[in-house]
Amino acid sequence: MPKSIYVGNLPFNATEDEVRSLFEAHGSVLSVKLISDRETGRPRGFGFVEMESSDAAAAISALDGADMNGRSLRVNEAMDRAAGPGGPRRGPGGPRRF
Repeated sequence: MPKSIYVGNLPFNATEDEVRSLFEAHGSVLSVKLISDRETGRPRGFGFVEMESSDAAAAISALDGADMNGRSLRVNEAMDRAAGPGGPRRGPGGPRRF
């Protein structure tokens, strides 16, 4: 079963091919998606890599804290948006609290 991996603190000039190459050293990469700002189109410095579960654990362990162009990567299992801290999003700022 495929597992989604969050990759944070990416250099802003990182390409999907570079990220793919980094992760392929630890197993088969199914997909890579780097996130860009909707309005400006500029990279946001994070993305997601999809790998088979057995390969994902090894990649996370090996690459969390690894250096990429002078930046220390943050690599961990991606969390479902609705399951993240604070529950479902309600626009900017998250859920309202009274």
